[in-house]
Amino acid sequence: MDEIKTMKELVDYAAAQYKEKAAYRYLRKKEVIEKTFKNVKEDSEAFARGLSRIAKDQEHVALIGPTSYEYLIAYFGTVNSGHVAVPLDKEQTTEEICSLIMRADVTVFVYDASYLDVAKKVKEKCPEVRSFVNMQDVLLKEFESSLWDLIEENRGVYERTIEPDSLASIVYTSGTTGKSKGVMLSHYNQVYNAVCVDMGIDSNTAVTLSVLPIHHTYCFTCDILTGLYFGVTVCMNDSMMHLVRNLSVFHPTIMLVVPMIAESILYRLKEAHKANPDVPKPILAKKALGGALTTVYCGGAYLNPAFIPEFMEYGIYLRQGYGMTESAPRISNNFQNEFKADSVGKLLPGVQVKVEDGEILVKSPSVMMGYYKDRENTEKTLKNGWLKTGDLGYVDQDDFLYISGRKKNLIILSNGENVSPEGIENRLKENQLVKEVLVYEEDNRITAEIYPDAEYARINGILDIPAAITSLVEETNRYAPAFQKVVKVKMREEEFPKTTSKKIRRKYVAESEK
Repeated sequence: MDEIKTMKELVDYAAAQYKEKAAYRYLRKKEVIEKTFKNVKEDSEAFARGLSRIAKDQEHVALIGPTSYEYLIAYFGTVNSGHVAVPLDKEQTTEEICSLIMRADVTVFVYDASYLDVAKKVKEKCPEVRSFVNMQDVLLKEFESSLWDLIEENRGVYERTIEPDSLASIVYTSGTTGKSKGVMLSHYNQVYNAVCVDMGIDSNTAVTLSVLPIHHTYCFTCDILTGLYFGVTVCMNDSMMHLVRNLSVFHPTIMLVVPMIAESILYRLKEAHKANPDVPKPILAKKALGGALTTVYCGGAYLNPAFIPEFMEYGIYLRQGYGMTESAPRISNNFQNEFKADSVGKLLPGVQVKVEDGEILVKSPSVMMGYYKDRENTEKTLKNGWLKTGDLGYVDQDDFLYISGRKKNLIILSNGENVSPEGIENRLKENQLVKEVLVYEEDNRITAEIYPDAEYARINGILDIPAAITSLVEETNRYAPAFQKVVKVKMREEEFPKTTSKKIRRKYVAESEK
């Protein structure tokens, strides 16, 4: 681990260690395509050589598109040639994408062919972008290059010394409460996070199905970089609509998910059990999930601890972790044989935590360099090398981390009591009738706004949903201190507005209700 401090060293290590083993598998017109660890090194080096023809030194290169082999080759070719990658959220509007491109000083735009319309708009609105690279084909004369042309025309060894502390990527946050910020991550920030802990992975058998958006640091670090280090074969899920099919095509042993996906998997398993009550649950799981899945890692939001034993009934380890983009992203992780169900995991090696006024502060080799061109927010967030997470919680004597809520969401009542809304939300969400919930203060009263699961109500014969919601809120209040009791309940008829990463825009909702 000490010898690998840059993504170039990581790609070189994987090629030397795993050679012709499959690094990636994906479907292309119903055919499973396979690329080896050696292919990754050779193709990314060729792209790096080609990029040097169309870009000056240390330029900023934006990438947009779904998870694909071409995307990854472009990414590694970019950062391993001394340039800076700017992964963009493909779910954002064209106007937002153009804004981020200008804010990040992008001069090269690499795009999946399905985003040609976006590329046209970037060419029109972003004059600083001089070069365009299509990941699949050259479609129009004004788009100068295709990724595969650059690769095939520039085959050969590419040697470049990369400093571990040099800027590798600018990753924009989802901006749940305001303008997104450009998190600057060095090569070492990202590589350390991927290789600092032994995941207990058997490289001979490990296969993962990558289902999360590739521009997220959670996906890129924990699926892609960790996969390179441990020799995991990463299979690419082309659409959440095809998840069930792809499970049976690729037979993954590991998956990284967010709680929403974990919930949907568990729901599918429970429905299968209802239909086949005499079939052992582990056998049902094998049939439904590709036959090999043993471990699911979950992050990105709160995970109901009750899911852990429920998944175990189906023979699957469900383990929660915690992190943030500003820490590239992992801070703590539960592992297969070392976990505490109500904790977000044990601190990773090299991670230090202290608590100030209830807030968790983190220091580690993965903590970001700062926010791009944003000294004010950098100084607010980094304090003498300590990252202010904005989360409330504590660390126990075994170095397991516990989160109780977000500092900025804390409700301060007129009687001086502080209420963490996440704690109330989590208790309410233990009932499956509550699909989404947001708790906030309104007129000095704790208010719970709830979007019920109509499908769950239908299946379980619940005819009066408002009455059922009222009843479960009353039951939750029975065990809560007086100042944490929900006083007012609002019913929603549609889902809450969310960011592209599917997080509720809490501040927007709360303010719109006032």
